[in-house]
Parts: sequence; structure tokens; C-alpha cells
Amino acid sequence: MRHETVTEARRTGFDWKAAGYVISIASVLFLGAIAWPKSSDPRWHLPVLIAGMTLSMIGMGFRYKAHLDQQREMRETRDEAERG
Repeated sequence: MRHETVTEARRTGFDWKAAGYVISIASVLFLGAIAWPKSSDPRWHLPVLIAGMTLSMIGMGFRYKAHLDQQREMRETRDEAERG
């Protein structure tokens, strides 16, 4: 039987991926503020802008949740392998 060493990324205590998503959400808000329709713009600009900003932020939240799920699954697999 062959034994292989598995290396694992070291946890630094800071979730860089979460920070990246928070920064991306903040950037959506800043860009939305700049793009906010003027009174002379067509009425449909505002709901479309709000929908686009909202969907972008929800998408980032989904991607971060998928990241957390993947981390949990890897942790569970590692713990199971250590027990077995």
C-alpha cells in the first residue's frame, strides 16, 4: 500500500474570498450611484438599473455560498478520511 502526503492550504483566519465579494458589492453600489438616472432620462432606466444592481449582488452572494459549501464538503471529507 502506498502512502501519499496530502498538503492543505493553511488557514490564515482571514477570508479573502469574502472580502473580495464585499468589495465587489460595494463597487456595484458606487457604479449604480454614478449611473443613477437623471430626471431627463426615460422612466425605465431606474428599474432596470436597480434590477441589474440587485441581480449582481445576489449572484455574488450565491457564488460565495457555493464557496462555503465546497469548503464544508472538503472539511467533512478530510475529517472522514482521518477517522477511517
